[in-house]
Amino acid sequence: MSYPIGRPGQPWSEAEVRAWRERLVKQRSYAEDVLNAIEPLRADFDVGEYGALACDGERFALLALRSRGWREELPVLVVTGGVHGYETSGVHGALQFVRDHGRELAGRANLLVAPCVSPWAYERVQRWNHDALDPNRNFRAASPVPESAALVALLAPLRGRVLMHIDLHETTDSDESEFRPALAARDGQVFTPGEIQDGFYLVDDVDHPQPAFQRAVIDAVAAVTHIAEPDANGQINETPLQSPGVINYPVSQRGLCAAITGARFATTTEVYPDSPRTTPRDCLAAQVTAVRAAIAYALAQA
Repeated sequence: MSYPIGRPGQPWSEAEVRAWRERLVKQRSYAEDVLNAIEPLRADFDVGEYGALACDGERFALLALRSRGWREELPVLVVTGGVHGYETSGVHGALQFVRDHGRELAGRANLLVAPCVSPWAYERVQRWNHDALDPNRNFRAASPVPESAALVALLAPLRGRVLMHIDLHETTDSDESEFRPALAARDGQVFTPGEIQDGFYLVDDVDHPQPAFQRAVIDAVAAVTHIAEPDANGQINETPLQSPGVINYPVSQRGLCAAITGARFATTTEVYPDSPRTTPRDCLAAQVTAVRAAIAYALAQA
C-alpha cells in the first residue's frame, strides 16, 4: 500500500508534514464536546488548566479534573483519555465515568482525570499531533510533543504516589487503512499489512506486570462487550498474550502514557468500535466498566 505523501524510502521533511497537515479537516469541536461537558462537573470537582496548545492561531486549553478536598493521606487514582485524538470512547468514557461515578470516591481516594490529552487531534480525528508526532511514544522529560510534555509535568509531583492509572484507548480499522501506512511513509519505511483483532483487550507493562489486576478488569468488561481473541500466532497486535485478552508490551520503554505515573496498578484499554458485534454505547460502557473495575481492585489492595 502506498501513501499519498512522501517518497518511498525517504523520511518526511517539514514540507511533507505540512502537506499532511493541509489534508486534514476539522470534523468536530473540542469546545462543544469536551469543554462544555466539563462545565457542569465544576460543581463537584476542581477543574484546572495544566497547559495549552497553540496550533496555527488556535488555542486549546488542556484541562484536568481533581477531587474536591484532595487529601494527602488518600490513595491517588489517575484516568487519562484522548491521548490519540481519534479514539473517541477514551475521551467520552473518561467524562462519563466522572459524571456518573466520580463522586462515589469522595473521602476514599483522590481522583485526577485528564479526559482529552490531544484536543487538536480530537477535532481532526487523528492519531498524531500537529507536528505528525505520536503523543503515546513521547511521554518523557523534555518531550518534543507538547501534549505529552504538559501531562508529564502535571503528573510529575504525583509520581510514585499513584495507586492506579488507567489510560483509555481504541483500536480502529483506520489504524490499518490510514495510520500505519502514514507511519511507514513518515519514517521512510515499507508498510507491512497487519491484522486487527475483533474485541476489547488490555495492555500490561512487560517490565511491571500485574496479571491479577489485568484479569479483574477483563472479567468485568467481558460482561459488557466481547474480549479479543488472539490471531493465528497466538498474539494480539503482534504482541504475546499474558492471558486471554491481555498483552505484555514494553510500556515504560516505549514512553507510553500508562507508565508515566509509576502507578502500582496500571493498564491501557483498547476498545474495538468497528466491530459488528458492538455499538458506540457499548464501547463507552466498556471504558467506564474498565475504570470502575480497575479502581475497585486497586482500592481493595491498598
